[in-house]
This record gives sequence, C-alpha cells and structure tokens, in this order.
Amino acid sequence: MKKLLIRLRKSVKLISLIGVALIMIGVAIAYIFKPTYSVSLNGEFIGYTKDKSNLQDKINEYIEKGDGGQTAFVQIDNLPEYTLCLLNRDVQTNDEEIYSTVKETGTPYYRYYAIAENGEEKTYVATFEEADNAVKQLKEKNSTNKDNITIVEKYQTDIKDLVSTEQVISVLYKEPVKEEPKKVSTPKNTTRIASSGVNTSGKKVNLGISLIKPVSGTITSRFGQRWGRSHTGLDVGAPTGTKIKAAAGGTVTKSGYSGNYGYVVVISHGNGVETYYAHCSALYAKVGQKVSQGEVIAAVGSTGRSTGPHLHLEIRVNGVAQNPLNYVY
Repeated sequence: MKKLLIRLRKSVKLISLIGVALIMIGVAIAYIFKPTYSVSLNGEFIGYTKDKSNLQDKINEYIEKGDGGQTAFVQIDNLPEYTLCLLNRDVQTNDEEIYSTVKETGTPYYRYYAIAENGEEKTYVATFEEADNAVKQLKEKNSTNKDNITIVEKYQTDIKDLVSTEQVISVLYKEPVKEEPKKVSTPKNTTRIASSGVNTSGKKVNLGISLIKPVSGTITSRFGQRWGRSHTGLDVGAPTGTKIKAAAGGTVTKSGYSGNYGYVVVISHGNGVETYYAHCSALYAKVGQKVSQGEVIAAVGSTGRSTGPHLHLEIRVNGVAQNPLNYVY
C-alpha cells in the first residue's frame, strides 16, 4: 500500500510539473508571438493582418460602393485568402497596403444617364433627376423633338463627359415650326368617338375574339386623359427583357421603330381589330408572320417616348382606340 501511495505522489508531482511547464510555455509563446493572419491574393503573399473581419468588411464596402462619385460598384474577380499563423510581436501588419493591392485588381463600373434622340445617345448627365428635368423642360419649351427623347440608365467601365441640365437643353432643343392651322372635319357620332380616334364613351365594343394578358406586371398608366391629352392605351410596368406574348392570334402588320411608340409590333386579328405592343427593347415577330395566341413576339423595353421599362398596349377597332381594361387586366 505504501509503495502505491509513493508512486501516486510521484505521478501527481510529475503531472503538476508538466502542467506548470505547459503554462510557462504558453505564457512565453503569448509574450513572444501574436496570432495573425497571413494574406494571399491569387496564390501570392501580400501581407499580414490581425483583424481579417475588419479588413474584409472594408474590401466588401469598396466592391459595393467604390470610392463614391459616379461609381456604382467594383468588380473584383478574386478575393484575398486568410491563413491563421503565429508571428513574432515585432512583425508589423500592413492592412492598408493589402487593401490598396486588392483595389488595384478591381474594375470600377460607373452609373450615369444618357439622353437619346430617336434611340441615338446625344449627351450624358450624372443623375436621373437631372435627365428627367431636362426632358420636362424640352416638353415645356415645345421642342419639336420632345416626343423622341428618351432616358437610358448606363453602367460602363468608362464614363462619358457629363453635362448640366442647361447644356442638355442647348444641345437638344429644336425650335418649333409654326404652321398654318388646318381645317379638320368633325367625325360622325362625336358623342362616342373623339376626333383623336379614341372611344371615350366607356362602352365595350365586341371584338369577336378573346384576349390574354401579353405580360404580367403593374398597371402604371390607364386608358383615357393624361397630361392634357388622350392616352390611347394601357401601360403595364415590367423589367426590361420581359417576354411579350400575342394577346390573340393574327398577322403581324408592323415590326419596327415608330416615333413615340419606339420599337413596336402591330398584329391584325381580322374584322378591323388590331393590337399594338410598344416601347419594346427587342422584336421577335416579323411583318407578314402569322402568330398564335400566347406566342412570344417581343421584349419589354423603354424606347420611344418613355421614362421607364413598360409595355404600352393598344386595342384598335377600325383605327379607333378602345379601353384595354374592357378586355384584359
């Protein structure tokens, strides 16, 4: 029994000595060394950081916002990699140098707004508010090209020379041409059909066919009076590129650019019934092509007289615009 106790005491002493030694070694390591992260980019060592979370947050913020100004975001293909290591306390970290090295690999994308006439970009401004204000002033001044001016949001790696609203007006304004008033004959049945070729009675005309929704989206402007004039169709907001389907089967009679409508497809369904699909970004149907109900004919865009991506849908019977809400949506 005595021998067992002696051995037990010796074991406890040995374990205690080992524990003390390990603590002393740990203290010595902590005093001499510090936990640090080795940072590499594309497999190449670029420095040390003691706080990888803070450094990566700074890099992520740069990717999302860039250095401000017109920068929308920055594309960085490869992010740095971090490896935990113990370094002598005399070794200095270099977060700013690492950050600068990562920045140098990025490609900034700038956001600005092009103001186009008939689809051709003429000048550029920094903000949508400036672009929208310029378009409004051109309309107030009754510039002859006011219906052909559009705003296009741009994301590019190089930025154009940006101008002020006043400079936009000086570049795009065109003096109205005075014309002698023309005599216009009053159409028959004026209580139902306005002189502009719009059914203002609110009554539904029998089309002889059923229609489906060309796109799913939010109605942004209805049929009827708008901005002091008749809005001859229904505007349905949807993202650029959204597929537009034929509301009914028929024959394509127009597929191309047409002033305020921008890129437009017109389908004849027989018996004088036509549907218009305007402001498109792409046209898939061709003139003379026979299309089926639900067939994709174009894509939503913001061409022509438009301030944002949407489908302008018109339903006409013998040239007279009808309220689309009587048939779809």
